[in-house]
Amino acid sequence: MYFIAIIFGVAGMLISWRLKSKFKTYSQTPLQSNLSGQEIAAQMLADHGISDVQIISVEGQLTDHYNPSNRTVNLSADVYHGRNAAAAAVAAHECGHAVQHARAYSFLQFRSAMVPMLSIANGFMPILLMIGMFALYSTGNSTLLAIGVALFAMATLFSFVTLPVEFDASNRALNWIKEKGIVTPAEYAMSKDALWWAAMTYVVAALGMLAQLLYYLNLLNGRSRD
Repeated sequence: MYFIAIIFGVAGMLISWRLKSKFKTYSQTPLQSNLSGQEIAAQMLADHGISDVQIISVEGQLTDHYNPSNRTVNLSADVYHGRNAAAAAVAAHECGHAVQHARAYSFLQFRSAMVPMLSIANGFMPILLMIGMFALYSTGNSTLLAIGVALFAMATLFSFVTLPVEFDASNRALNWIKEKGIVTPAEYAMSKDALWWAAMTYVVAALGMLAQLLYYLNLLNGRSRD
């Protein structure tokens, strides 16, 4: 388990470093259109007939997200005010989630439905796994660990459901900025590359969770044969 965690931990750090490096580079590439992230987001929402979503600026770096509960596109200050390829990519991507919401995209609906249950599960899962492992090795009782693993399986499913949501939002964003001429071909390539690296962080996280889940399942299966 520790070896697996180290592998995916290192992979995650490398991809995160690469992502930040890409965004730093592309943030220094001004758009020929001179549109800010906020202006791009507003235009994309308007083009899709969405008028009930607010665009707001939030603190932090790479903190951009769409909140379906209060219908807000939250853009970090660098993206909100930025007039570069990175800002264009992120702003359009987050609006891609707003479009998914407006179009009742099935994977987004499923992921949103999982959030309340997952929030509760995450509060119990770590301690159940820890106590369950102790109980398994000390008494041979696997009940608590099995419950913890079931909750971990739910979290793993959530991480995989997130993948099509993220890839679809990026595709919507890239198609729109290309069709509307928001970016030049060179800027489009930068935007596509930035979103690809962002997506890879979700892929590595999902695979890491799957590897851990398989470890726990193998542990339970092995003990059940003893």
